[in-house]
Amino acid sequence: MTIESHYNIGFVAELALREKQIQQNYRPIIAVHKWFARRPGTLFRSLILSEFAGAPVQDTFYQPHTFAGRTVADPFMGGGTPLLEANRVGCDVIGVDINPMAAWVVGEEIEHLDLAAYEAASNSLIEQLAAKVGDLYSTRCIHTGEEATGKYFLWVKQGRCEACEKDFDLFQGYLLADDTRHIANVVVCSCCGELNEVTDLKSPGSCTACSVEIKLKGNVHRNKATCCHCGHTNSAPFHGEGPPGHRLFAIEYIAAGPKPRPGRLFKRPDADDLARAMKARRQWGETSPEFVPTEAIPAGDETNRLIRWGYRYWRELFNERQLFGLEASAQIVAGQNDQRLRHALATNLSDLLRYQNMLCRYDTMALKSLDIFSVHGFPVGYVQCESNILGIRSEKGVPVGSGGWVNITDKYAKAKAYCDAPFEVVSRGGRKTKVPIRGEWIGEQRPGASPRRVDLRCASSTAVQLPANSLDAIFTDPPYFGMVQYGELMEFCYVWLTRLAPDQFNAMGHQTTRHEAELTGNNTAERGLAEFTSGLAAVFGKGAGALKSGAPLVFTYHHNKLDAYGAIGVAMLDTGLTCSASLPCPAEMGGSIHIHGTGSSIVDTVFVCREHGKTRAGWLFENSKGLARIVSAELAALRGAGMRPTDGDIRCIVYGHLTRMAVWRLRSDWDADRPTERKLAIFMQTVELLGSLAEVKMNLTDDPIHLVRRDDLFGETPSENQDGFRETLSEDRDAVAF
Repeated sequence: MTIESHYNIGFVAELALREKQIQQNYRPIIAVHKWFARRPGTLFRSLILSEFAGAPVQDTFYQPHTFAGRTVADPFMGGGTPLLEANRVGCDVIGVDINPMAAWVVGEEIEHLDLAAYEAASNSLIEQLAAKVGDLYSTRCIHTGEEATGKYFLWVKQGRCEACEKDFDLFQGYLLADDTRHIANVVVCSCCGELNEVTDLKSPGSCTACSVEIKLKGNVHRNKATCCHCGHTNSAPFHGEGPPGHRLFAIEYIAAGPKPRPGRLFKRPDADDLARAMKARRQWGETSPEFVPTEAIPAGDETNRLIRWGYRYWRELFNERQLFGLEASAQIVAGQNDQRLRHALATNLSDLLRYQNMLCRYDTMALKSLDIFSVHGFPVGYVQCESNILGIRSEKGVPVGSGGWVNITDKYAKAKAYCDAPFEVVSRGGRKTKVPIRGEWIGEQRPGASPRRVDLRCASSTAVQLPANSLDAIFTDPPYFGMVQYGELMEFCYVWLTRLAPDQFNAMGHQTTRHEAELTGNNTAERGLAEFTSGLAAVFGKGAGALKSGAPLVFTYHHNKLDAYGAIGVAMLDTGLTCSASLPCPAEMGGSIHIHGTGSSIVDTVFVCREHGKTRAGWLFENSKGLARIVSAELAALRGAGMRPTDGDIRCIVYGHLTRMAVWRLRSDWDADRPTERKLAIFMQTVELLGSLAEVKMNLTDDPIHLVRRDDLFGETPSENQDGFRETLSEDRDAVAF
């Protein structure tokens, strides 16, 4: 056995937990471009080493490796994490994704870049752009009267009153910033718009400008909004036809020279600030754009939200200052003669878009811009945050805030530097230390080293032909049913990027990031669970046909609903593979906006599937009590790694094991030719016979040692290594062959 014996749940869980808290510090490569739900790089490194290194993962993780001659594939490459980790240790890689943005992003991540040339080109772009738009982001400090730089510009949506026909602000609340990271709470006056610093929100007092009582609750509640002019209660939509209008009501800025006072600097926009916004509008009106998209927003599960708000074209999601700056940026990028540098800067502009739009929100606690994809969707709020497109550097040259060119290019440079010199982060005694892994690197070629095959394809994995016995492993993170609609979301960037690299995207043959064969549940496209199941089985079948004898197909998965596990169970059975392991690992950050407070799990199940091999005897069970013994031991390992499993986590761990065991029971006489709906029904009936979540939870214990021998679950009697992790030895005397 390999993964089945060398993988260590506690060791990997601690790595993954630490990484997901600040993933960019552990895997800077992810900063090349936004992608969704990236799994921990440490998890896939652990899986690859567990399979190929021939020793317990905790003994090999911090050592350099070169698995030249091995080929790893990912049929759902997305942001590319499994491919990057495999490429880093010398494997040839084959990546496939139906979304052209995935193929572009992974190519940018892996392809070598001359860092010195890139930094010169990016600095030149920022200098040229500053000469053209820099004055539009100037302001004046209200404390010193000196010139300052606008950091964030805050806009409130406006409605048109049905009664008096006047425009009025749409505030759900008047709190602009709380006192977590500022010296006081900042509240907008509901009457005159002045910004007031308030010490006690329970007794906010009166406005310093107009003496009206300060309110915290806004004039918008659910689908009703009160006009501030006449008091009429309006019903949504408040803005009539077309997209809503906005009014600039606040600015956070950076003073030149010494800070005039403690805390952040906020101001109500003055006449000059409003004049600059009008100047940007005039300049945009005089521009004949070449790169701003003209495409309409197509209907979809996510985009329908935009359409309901009155947006019809992608360009309507930006204000005039943003459009002017983005068009100017695109013109500079297009003028770059070196293709590799042009592609890098085009990728930067595409990533910048998520901060340069009028759907970004301002975090009143963290005091920063939240990018459009912070909730994996198209959130339309009432208060929007416009970031300075240039970005701001401190006196030490460090980027301040978020959302500008300096932020994006700084992260991109660090990402590509990581490719040349990857590292791991070790935490000891509360201190984190970077450990260089010398000899490993990410890329297709490097001076003095043997080239690696990097084969990235924009296509459906069901249409890709791979030779039999050509793959040493498949590592992937497939879509889950009802997933984030990546195709719909990435169209937001794609309509810009295709104008900057038309030849490359035309070669991919995709006019859009959407595809009728995309493997997602999607109400608009009428793709349900049966379609998802059939598509997943077809992809797994293609991949399995190319695996070498006994080589694994390994994938991560979690879902809140048990029915969705039926899809992956049927897909495994249709493929003819046996599930030899289902291993829990934290793969999301619990504090993520789209997860926190929802009851969702941060734990993925890692499913290991093979045509033949061995599994642990202790991993086989017949009923809920037997499963509870396994889950108790795994929960103990996760808690030992510093995790606090929730009910949602336990649910997904249990569902993973039920899925694995149902595959084990059904594999011998499975009929893949049955209708998909019938196969799903048979699979779920088998799952129900094995036990239920409620029964498992009733039998859980905090002391798994008394329920099952640890060596049955994790290997021989564990010994302590130097880091305190319990080893899982490769001895397989208790293994069951299949």
